[in-house]
Amino acid sequence: MVALQAVGPLVVWLPDGSVRKGVFVDWNHELHASLVWLGQAFAISLIALGVTFSALGRFTGWGRQFLQITSAYFNPSRSKLPLLWLALIVLMTLFGVRLNVLFSFWYNGFYSAMQSLDAQAFWFMLLVFATLATIHVGRSLLNLYLQEAFLIRWRVWLTHALVERWLAKQAYYRSQFVAESADNPDQRIQQDVETFVGKSLVLSMGLLDAAVSLFAFTIILWNLSGVLDLFGWEIPRAMVFMVYLYVVVATVFALKVGRPLIRLNFLNEQFNANFRYALVRLREYGESIAFYRGEAVERANLLARFANVIANAWAVVFRSLKFQGFNLAISQAAVVFPFIVQAPRLLSKQITLGDVMQTSQSFGQVEGALSFFRSSYDSFASYRAVINRLSGFLDSMESAEQLISAQIKAGSHQLVVQSLSVRTPSGSPLVDDLTLSLEKSASLLIRGKSGIGKTTLLRGVAGLWPYVDGKIVRPLGEQSLFLPQKPYLPLGTLRSALYYPASVQTDDQAAAVLIQCQLAHLVGRLDDEAEWARTLSLGEQQRLAIGRVLLNRPQLVFLDEASSAMDEGLEYAMYHLLRQSMPDAILVSVGHRSSLLDFHTQELELLGAGQWRLHELH
Repeated sequence: MVALQAVGPLVVWLPDGSVRKGVFVDWNHELHASLVWLGQAFAISLIALGVTFSALGRFTGWGRQFLQITSAYFNPSRSKLPLLWLALIVLMTLFGVRLNVLFSFWYNGFYSAMQSLDAQAFWFMLLVFATLATIHVGRSLLNLYLQEAFLIRWRVWLTHALVERWLAKQAYYRSQFVAESADNPDQRIQQDVETFVGKSLVLSMGLLDAAVSLFAFTIILWNLSGVLDLFGWEIPRAMVFMVYLYVVVATVFALKVGRPLIRLNFLNEQFNANFRYALVRLREYGESIAFYRGEAVERANLLARFANVIANAWAVVFRSLKFQGFNLAISQAAVVFPFIVQAPRLLSKQITLGDVMQTSQSFGQVEGALSFFRSSYDSFASYRAVINRLSGFLDSMESAEQLISAQIKAGSHQLVVQSLSVRTPSGSPLVDDLTLSLEKSASLLIRGKSGIGKTTLLRGVAGLWPYVDGKIVRPLGEQSLFLPQKPYLPLGTLRSALYYPASVQTDDQAAAVLIQCQLAHLVGRLDDEAEWARTLSLGEQQRLAIGRVLLNRPQLVFLDEASSAMDEGLEYAMYHLLRQSMPDAILVSVGHRSSLLDFHTQELELLGAGQWRLHELH
């Protein structure tokens, strides 16, 4: 066999003397042809993607969830950059498909040149390969940068959006009162967001690559296919029909085998998050557990949660064995299938070795494109689980935002409560029709039996408790400060914990306040970073919270048993300090000790079943 190769398509003389022109490309003009192809494919792909995402968002539940999570990011009125960046990634994906098409023709030309023993054609095809390989490497690196940069920007935006919404309107607290509260919001913001943006891009671009490859290589396979004689039946273009039938049957069985993976992946995320949360709580309450010697209970709790993780992991393993085993069997059969079909035509000298190799490569591309959903089903299953978790998180925050609260209006140096009623979630009254008024320098002590609703009343006044009616006028924002029984100490320096929630100042005022609060031994550690909630005793933490009041100087201070860990002498000193340093501030305290009566002008006693009694002290 001899091959004549000028710069252009191969012409092959077969051993029987016949001449065959192969299905080759004209490499001299391929640059222009590829640019035209890219332009047409790019325009069609953008339209198809837009229609597809619109249809998914309108007719499928998970499509609506996707739009709920991220439609604002791609809204051109916010910024056109995400859409432009995505368009570049689409272009790079199409460029990759075009290179695969060109490589398939290179396979044909290269192996035909070897079959015809044409040295000139052989070296020319090696030059073509070097050019294509160089372009392929450059495209791959550029595509990698575009995708990674896009994912980072998308993740930053989505994380900021979720954090902002989680903190806005105190959804991080109020979401516990909704019917279906989202578990482990930390995991949803940190881990699920990263998985969501990554798999959204991988699956969407994989689908685009599969669709375009299917179209391009089906045409190639159509031109390479011949008639197949099967049990007396002649099937024209048999290769094309057989690959489609082959993959469709395989996909139907794969979907049936792999469908349970969606639920199993969702449970995997949930069980792991629950186990991690239990470990965090063990560390957080380590001292209390050690005092109680509760290791046996904690061990049983941890192992029970871990057992759920492992049981689900085994379920995933056994289901994946079935799914992956089926996929591997189908993939291995696909390797030899095109050679079996084309072998009679090669042996009868109807086609060249290059045709067989291009057939094999094109068959693999078509089979891979048609099998995209089958091979990606595991990834899609975990992706659906992530979408469900993020969508559930957004639904939970939306429900929390819609919870009612008391009507709170701004008022300077006053606390006015009008017809305030506070109930339990089941509707039982805690406080019924409370009305009171506190002016500048006034103070109120709320007393009552444990569990009668004193702290819940403060939550209602703060706007945190949703089961409440009435009107409240009080200072808002930084002019009101609530001190719980166990103060919150943020991560960072002691100085930042002292100024919280205000911005940190670097003057000497913090040191002076520590001395006033009888925490002089901590002055030298103001700028040390430590886990202060574990380093300081509860009494020290409560005195640090008093220091916050002195630094922030609000008009209204709520103290919910904020001195319970202090002895009576320290408690007296701290209240005396507050009154001396902030004589105009309004104080509202919750406490049991009668010694607190000396620092308050009124007492509100909760009697139970919504009843209450208010009277003057001084």
